[in-house]
Amino acid sequence: MNTDTSKTTQGELLQALFDLANAPESELRQQASQRSTQDAVSADQFASHVLWLGDEPMLPERSYRGLAAGQDFGVQVTDLTHEIDQQSKEHLAAKVLEKGRVAYCKIALDAAVPVDPQKADGTSPVVLFLDSAGGGIVGIGIIDFALRRSTNISWHQTTVDQAARARVHNHQSCVVWFTGLSGSGKSTVANVLEQKLHSEGRHTYLLDGDNVRHGLCRDLGFTDADRVENIRRVAEVARLMADAGLIVIASFISPFANEREMARLVAGDILFVEVFLDTPLAVCESRDSKGLYKKARTGELKNFTGIDSTYEAPSRPEITLHGAEHTPEVLADQVAEYLSSKNVFSV
Repeated sequence: MNTDTSKTTQGELLQALFDLANAPESELRQQASQRSTQDAVSADQFASHVLWLGDEPMLPERSYRGLAAGQDFGVQVTDLTHEIDQQSKEHLAAKVLEKGRVAYCKIALDAAVPVDPQKADGTSPVVLFLDSAGGGIVGIGIIDFALRRSTNISWHQTTVDQAARARVHNHQSCVVWFTGLSGSGKSTVANVLEQKLHSEGRHTYLLDGDNVRHGLCRDLGFTDADRVENIRRVAEVARLMADAGLIVIASFISPFANEREMARLVAGDILFVEVFLDTPLAVCESRDSKGLYKKARTGELKNFTGIDSTYEAPSRPEITLHGAEHTPEVLADQVAEYLSSKNVFSV
């Protein structure tokens, strides 16, 4: 099956992708498992044409499993450059990639993979996007070329490290990630928790979902794709702040389990505490002073979590707080007690 992107027209490229989609899954996996030639260059970012097969749309920056050149890795679409109309071949603007659609994308891998776009047999390598949960094929990509060599960029280790900062602050750093529906009490409890820790001399910073949309994330809306990017940015900021030695408290609806797991992975070796504000929807609506739930119920406000946009409740959070049963002070104390049990307040 010829997938040589340098010698095919765009129409032939689209046809090659759909031919791959119609091939037996075993053949696809075998092709993606083929090792590259000795002349292959290791890279972790590629330009690729992607055909999406999953029932759920592909969201840029969402993490998937990938298979190419015989290696398994994490993969994200970092830039959905344009969608390609199958009939007219016109380039279309798109923020997500729906099932059966093709797009030109930039993809990033969490490990360098030796890929040679121009194999001796005249074909380009195939990358498979796999569902993170079940491992089924949700997308097929034909790799065009490497965007950069991963060896060009490396992590610069500084002399003052996380342990040194912890000694100055007299406590360990961590990320406390509050998640729950709008009105569940996240921001209130997070604020009480920060006040408590600050009064005890702890060095903290509260990242609030509304506040970051005034600056860091002011260009983002509330579509699924924008929510994914919102959490990605905040997770990276939280990681940097925790590396600086702070107890970082993040309060975000963060409705998708995939992105909360991504935030945990971004934290790396820093303690990550997921706190689920488990408050019934009816209680959340009764607290809605802004009338947002009412607007969502009438259709005036679209993409509102819990009404017409999904909230995926955590399956195994470190802490579950019942927001309808206790005061914010009691709930904040429960979080502080957990942090103490994890030796956050000692060096």
